[in-house]
Amino acid sequence: MEIKNAALKPEPSKFYRWLILLFISLAMFGNYYVYDSISPLADLLSKQLHFSDSDIGLLNAIYSVPNVFMVLIGGIIIDKIGTRISTFIFAMLCLAGAAITASTGTLTMMAAGRLIFGLGAESLIVAVTTIIGRWFKGKELSFAFGLNLTLARLGSFAALNSPSWGNEFYNNWQMPLLISAATAVISIVSVIIYWGMDVHAEKKFTLREIPKQDEVHFKEIFSFTKSYWFVVMLCVTFYSGIFPFQTFAVKFFMEVHGTTREFGGFLSSMLTLSAMVLTPLFGLFADYYGKRSLLMMFGSLLLIPVYLLMAYTKINLFIPMAMMGLSFSLIPAVMWPSVAIIVQESKLGTAYGLMTMIQNIGLAGFNLIIGWANDFSGEYTLGMWVFSILGFLGMLFSFLLRRSELGPRGHGLETGISKKIQVSET
Repeated sequence: MEIKNAALKPEPSKFYRWLILLFISLAMFGNYYVYDSISPLADLLSKQLHFSDSDIGLLNAIYSVPNVFMVLIGGIIIDKIGTRISTFIFAMLCLAGAAITASTGTLTMMAAGRLIFGLGAESLIVAVTTIIGRWFKGKELSFAFGLNLTLARLGSFAALNSPSWGNEFYNNWQMPLLISAATAVISIVSVIIYWGMDVHAEKKFTLREIPKQDEVHFKEIFSFTKSYWFVVMLCVTFYSGIFPFQTFAVKFFMEVHGTTREFGGFLSSMLTLSAMVLTPLFGLFADYYGKRSLLMMFGSLLLIPVYLLMAYTKINLFIPMAMMGLSFSLIPAVMWPSVAIIVQESKLGTAYGLMTMIQNIGLAGFNLIIGWANDFSGEYTLGMWVFSILGFLGMLFSFLLRRSELGPRGHGLETGISKKIQVSET
């Protein structure tokens, strides 16, 4: 009798799925705001707290340090205990870290707060990514990822433009950080709403059964295919060229190109603004037409010249930032959903955790390297060369991914919905 009743349950409507997406994306909004709250403060931290560029780099680098291990553990936790409770735990860590960072002006305490925030933030990203993969696999997967990133990056956009809309709060370093802690509360509330909706869906709807990973064997980590590892290496080179640049971007624009803090924040937020608009569109394109590795190659190619243009010329800054924004929209829209296509569903949490772990090794290392390079050379050119080299490496890994996917062991990254429809019709 119970089996018959279960069979009569309807599938969740498209509206319900998009509502789930809305709330988990709002959880990401607070997460992204807190992360990007440091960049607009860089000059105030230097003037009021006498932090060096190495100190400022440390605040973002230490965010990534616990995630060298935690996101892999977090991914396994997600696979074992589920996304509901894990997202709540991770969101609570984000709030605690943001509050500690804002509590005192000592480098030690601020770094401790950023470390705790990072402990939860990256694992929260893994959890949300896993939720999307499970609710949208076989449907508008890349489009859903794109919309999630759009709402998440609205948090970055708000943080980077806070010197404009919240100018009165920038007389002191602490108030902007208190505001960032308040946005972390949004993450908690959104996660609680998602939890309730997920429980309701399990009772009222017929949901696709998710394979369970009963035992975790770390050796399975090394059983992922070549295509997965090429995506991982693209991930670390791509984000290591973007986020460490944003750590110092506002300060760089002010000191090298003579902008105001407000305009420097706006220029930096162009990455986020373009991604908010274009990422879902690129995701939709990839869903229907495929060509994912080719799109990632093009996005990596765009990054190679932009840093050197800013370092060596007085070019209108809108041009290189628009190029970077295009890359920042294109690559994530295609890269993250590719993992859900390549990896078994039961191992998605582990796969995303491993990928994010290696990404954070890069972020921690390159935030420190760029901070050191700026202090060592007394200017920004050396760091800009590092970023350009990372762009070249990203293009190389995208090329290797394409070559792997065009071979007999490809996973269908180059195939879109339109191609599948054509095949089914024949």
